[in-house]
Amino acid sequence: MSPRLTTGLGAFVDWRRVAVIAAVALPPFLVLPLLVGEFFVHILAIGAYYIVLAASWNMLAGFTGQFSLAQHGFAAVGAYGSGLLVYHLHTPLWVSIPAAVAMAAAGGLLLGLLVLRMRAIYLSIATWAFAETLRIFLGAAYDFTRGDLGLSVPSLYGHVRPIAYYYTFLGVAVLSLLLIHILLKSPVGYFMRAVRDDPMRAQSLAVDTTRVKLFAFVVSSAMAGLAGALYAHYVLTLTPSIVDFSEMARIIVMVVIGGMGSFVGPIIAAPAIYALNTWLAAWGEWSMVVFAAIVIIVMRAYPAGLSGLLAAAARLWRRRSKPSGTTAAV
Repeated sequence: MSPRLTTGLGAFVDWRRVAVIAAVALPPFLVLPLLVGEFFVHILAIGAYYIVLAASWNMLAGFTGQFSLAQHGFAAVGAYGSGLLVYHLHTPLWVSIPAAVAMAAAGGLLLGLLVLRMRAIYLSIATWAFAETLRIFLGAAYDFTRGDLGLSVPSLYGHVRPIAYYYTFLGVAVLSLLLIHILLKSPVGYFMRAVRDDPMRAQSLAVDTTRVKLFAFVVSSAMAGLAGALYAHYVLTLTPSIVDFSEMARIIVMVVIGGMGSFVGPIIAAPAIYALNTWLAAWGEWSMVVFAAIVIIVMRAYPAGLSGLLAAAARLWRRRSKPSGTTAAV
């Protein structure tokens, strides 16, 4: 990305509005873990983890139009990157986690250079192939990754009490959403939407579409890598199932139900979908059938997702709350 595009991105953000929204929205989430049991706090913590994955993928697919199927793969790069550094080299976490984020960003850069000139289904197939190759490698390289037996990694805080990890994931989610908000309000965000809506026209207007796509891909990959690295040091045991396609399907469902291309969509849907998934865990594979039915119903009833439905309800409420006896000015 050109320096003139990435310099002073915060100048395009209404920081007063951001501060007001944070002051209103954050206190309930800060207090909630103190009022519920540890299992519910665990659900909230993993829900915040999925907010990062869903929001970063939404930035790539919903706002840039790049339908990658490798977001869970970059989370696995972050998780295994940090875990393997600790397991084999005894690297401290304050080194292994940033290194894992750098690995995910570098992986996003290399993969992006290879596939982002592809279009539509070809891009999806190429990124899916990358994620599947990674899953097979993690399972087959037993001596290095421990395969399906699981790679044991240390906890982030020396314990696994969920409340500390909830606040950690919440903080990372807030910072990730803030970064995405800044990018979307900046010229970079306008270029991303231009690439999504009409790449040929954007290119004719001197927008370097490949560079814009690559920038979004790298940022999205780094966010997923950070979330994956922190997740690894919470669950403590990593297996190749972290790259199972059902993980990518879950991220897509979260974004679609929340509202693809909507900033608030993943925030609304990710925790709710994960909580529903936990509740349906006893149903095994049938849980995916339920998810599919929910997606079909939401897309049939309201394609804009939950965020669009809430926006429409808010507009209706505002219209009904206006005084009915207004007269035209003379």
